[in-house]
Amino acid sequence: MRIENDVKLDFEDVLIRPKRSDAPSRKNVILERTFKMPHSNNTLTCIPICASNFDTVGSVKMAQALVKQNLLCCLHKFYNSCQLVNFFASDSSRNTFYTLGIKEADFEKLNVVNYQIPIKRICLDAANANTKFFVQRVQQLREKYKDAIIMAGNTCVPEMVQELLLEGVDIIKIGTGSGSACITRLMTGCGYPQLSSIIECADAAHGLNGLICSDGGCKTSGDIAKAFGGGADFLMLGGMLAGTEECEGEWIEEGLKFYGMSSKEAQELHYNGVPDYAVAEGDCQIIPRKGPVEKVIKDILGGLRSTCTYVGSNSLKDLSKCTTFIRVNRIK
Repeated sequence: MRIENDVKLDFEDVLIRPKRSDAPSRKNVILERTFKMPHSNNTLTCIPICASNFDTVGSVKMAQALVKQNLLCCLHKFYNSCQLVNFFASDSSRNTFYTLGIKEADFEKLNVVNYQIPIKRICLDAANANTKFFVQRVQQLREKYKDAIIMAGNTCVPEMVQELLLEGVDIIKIGTGSGSACITRLMTGCGYPQLSSIIECADAAHGLNGLICSDGGCKTSGDIAKAFGGGADFLMLGGMLAGTEECEGEWIEEGLKFYGMSSKEAQELHYNGVPDYAVAEGDCQIIPRKGPVEKVIKDILGGLRSTCTYVGSNSLKDLSKCTTFIRVNRIK
């Protein structure tokens, strides 16, 4: 046993310090970025905000709505192969990642779909990517899909970021226990404050020309700005997009039934319940109806543009270079 005494920060522990600015008006701030992938040698040009692969959020309708604004979506992994082939054959899939888990059946379904329509963007998703088995799955995926952009995670520590990058991942998903529907920290005691994780993992990734995607912990557009200011290249949203018209799942009078993918509800729906040897690590919430996702995205992008003007950045790409965090007392 040992104790690390360094201060670790979440989004609510800091504010971004305003600076004298020569930045243009908000309407001229450039949010679109072009990324060169370290392994697939592909480029990806987009506004680097991605809908999470929750079965409620990462829907075909969500992908179709977000691509119109050049945002991304990680499709959930519970569509059948016919549905996936039909979607990935359409132009609206151009900003969408095919998501799979680490089970053999997940790899078999990907191969079936890819046989009919080449898959160019893949997200390998597991709650804990810090395992030898996950690394072996990454190796297997990169060996077969040499030209695909591969996103994989989740982890929260820089040493695992480096290992996954060296094994062929282009974008590492960062976040353990930080999501709004995640109770991993309560059930296991494990996790890492999200902002510090972003800062440390971005430093590790960028030294190897890799990229990171912050996954979890954002409740406001200010949190999103802090994530990008801390060095995140991409950002994944679940709870902030939940409740919009494009979501799938069970709708009741109060809104959308939204749950973590390790929750009892998700396990019962997709995997015949929580195994006897495991525990549910996800929460279930009711999210009020929010209307079209376009409205939510408009507020998020407006907040990001404002952040850039407060710190003197002409673009989202340069935001982290212009960011100075100041520690504050938590607001109760």
